[in-house]
Amino acid sequence: MKLTLLIHSLDGGGAEKTFAQMANYWTKAGHDVTLITLDRRESSRYHVSDQVVWRELDLMTTSHSLWEAIRHNRQRVRAIREAIVQADGDIVISFTDIVNVLTLLACRRLKQPVIICERTDPRIHRIGRVWAWLRRRTYKQSAAIVVQTAPIREFLTSMAAGVPIHVVRNCIWPDSLPEETRPLQQRSKQVAAMGRLSYEKGFDLLIEAFSRIANEHPEWSLRIIGDGPLRDALQSQIDQAGLLQRVELVGWSDNPSRILADSQVFVLSSQYEGFPNALLEAMACGTPAISFDCESGPRDIIRHEVDGLLVPAGDVDALADGIFRLIADASDRTRLADRALEVRQRFSIDRFFSDWDDILDSVRERGS
Repeated sequence: MKLTLLIHSLDGGGAEKTFAQMANYWTKAGHDVTLITLDRRESSRYHVSDQVVWRELDLMTTSHSLWEAIRHNRQRVRAIREAIVQADGDIVISFTDIVNVLTLLACRRLKQPVIICERTDPRIHRIGRVWAWLRRRTYKQSAAIVVQTAPIREFLTSMAAGVPIHVVRNCIWPDSLPEETRPLQQRSKQVAAMGRLSYEKGFDLLIEAFSRIANEHPEWSLRIIGDGPLRDALQSQIDQAGLLQRVELVGWSDNPSRILADSQVFVLSSQYEGFPNALLEAMACGTPAISFDCESGPRDIIRHEVDGLLVPAGDVDALADGIFRLIADASDRTRLADRALEVRQRFSIDRFFSDWDDILDSVRERGS
């Protein structure tokens, strides 16, 4: 099968990692894969097989006015259409909301069916009024929609009446696993977190929660893996809280499992999520997790009091209490860690691609 995959960039992030892994897997499985990115190849932080045909459009230009935005997006639609026509694939697969809209606009009156993938929670994630209006107008043109949780499927049902909407949860990628899973008592006394340093990840709330329990456990530290636009603001918050020696913004890491597998607690402090890869990867390292119970994602991964803890979304006091509880109780940490490893079977790569194979087959059958 010839597959054409589109995304804005491979410059870090869970959706981007999944996208690159899917391209590599399908190529290894014998499919012809063309990858189209709006960004340049040099920005990529993920490995892409040499067997994947990569077309970089270099159209990540910043717009400084409404008219510039209109002109730039018309250029993007034309360039995407030309690239899709040249790829001549059997099926087009698009990742992330705005790219989904651009791809559907570009594919009008083309023969290829388009599968679009929502990678966050569209009920909460704001993309602007114009893009939201275009999403409502274009999503119904897709051949199928892939989401990560049932509530998001329900939300999109009215927007794309008649379009099959499939739930496919993320998986544990083999290269995300540590070389060795050590017992907690052999690990550093540290709490880990991971994600883009942006508003929705809630790292300001995590730093505040950690500051409330830091004095009672002076031997413990917090390490946050990732980079993003709020790095300076978060560093300032750390400095003002007097935690310069206790909280570290690690930055981007191409091997986060090294830190996750050396941590005794993982915290997901997101305001909202799609289906957090960071949480999956931490639990696959045997690290007990605490997460805000935001509306989508964490509750599909963490089984509360079985392999992790869920606390009310946005409740800093509850988050601090959860961190304190696990830091203070080694047996509780170990109990949750032992069951956390089960995510490797619950979210296996075989299940993930079996679901995707069914979707591709159904789209081809309807188009034939």
